[in-house]
Amino acid sequence: MPLDTSITPDRIAETERLIRPHVRHTPVVRVDLAEFGREPRPVALKLECLQHSGSFKARGAFANLLTRAIPPSGVVAASGGNHGTAVAYAAMRLGVPATIFLPNVTSPSKVERIKSYAAKLVVAGERYDDALTASQAFVRESGALAVHAFDQPETLLGQGTVGCEVDADLPDIDTLLVAVGGGGLIGGIAAWFRGRIRIIAVEPEGSPTLWRALKAGEPVDAETDGIAADSLAPKRVGNIMFPIAQAYVERVVLVTDDDIRAAQLALWDKVRVVAEPGGAAAFGALLSGKYAPAPGERVAVLVCGANTTAVRFD
Repeated sequence: MPLDTSITPDRIAETERLIRPHVRHTPVVRVDLAEFGREPRPVALKLECLQHSGSFKARGAFANLLTRAIPPSGVVAASGGNHGTAVAYAAMRLGVPATIFLPNVTSPSKVERIKSYAAKLVVAGERYDDALTASQAFVRESGALAVHAFDQPETLLGQGTVGCEVDADLPDIDTLLVAVGGGGLIGGIAAWFRGRIRIIAVEPEGSPTLWRALKAGEPVDAETDGIAADSLAPKRVGNIMFPIAQAYVERVVLVTDDDIRAAQLALWDKVRVVAEPGGAAAFGALLSGKYAPAPGERVAVLVCGANTTAVRFD
């Protein structure tokens, strides 16, 4: 499978300049693992959970809507939740009609957020791929523009702008831990760094899409189970990101649902950062010891989403 030569650092930088007025340059918080009862180690948390629409997905959504011709019927997206939320948000801000297809595993918080952005909402099937199939039929009928969650060049270029910010704010890191679903985020980030730092993929044991793909040498179907199934459980990773991952992702670390829950709780308890399961998965790899940095290794973790009802205020 050939490497897509259009996903370059220059094009990612160009995309960053284009979407900059529409997205947040999200902050970095520095913590020490001693705060979490672990051996002392400084760690930087890149808080994409504070992005518009509650996740990094707003970057890819704006990249698509600002660079592609949009028909009168608007845009359509299939999503486990965060991509649909981001496309709905971007469409609302740009005055574009949007139709979002979701599976019934989508969390209520994401459903409500999409409704609040005035998009048309359609629930179709049990998992992301069911929603994707239904959205493809809608595209054929309506002529709407499909905005893919992860397997589209514009999406990877948008998500790669996270790498621009990490590079600017954390120029001395050795390693970045990134959660993987379909792979648009890690594909864009890896294309930005191109081996200059260590990129570690983190996936739930119940949905090891990239792990299985790397083992098989090509994208293959994987399980779609676990606590993070609404954001990290497509059947397979994207074709565009896969050769990028082969070239620039060092390895995949698998975490359990318990690891993810512990990371969610720790982020809230110690840092007062709200993360959904998929958003906390990468930190779960570090907190659980599934990823053990070498002495002196300078590590950053991407906390990539916050669309959850886990925290309630009375």
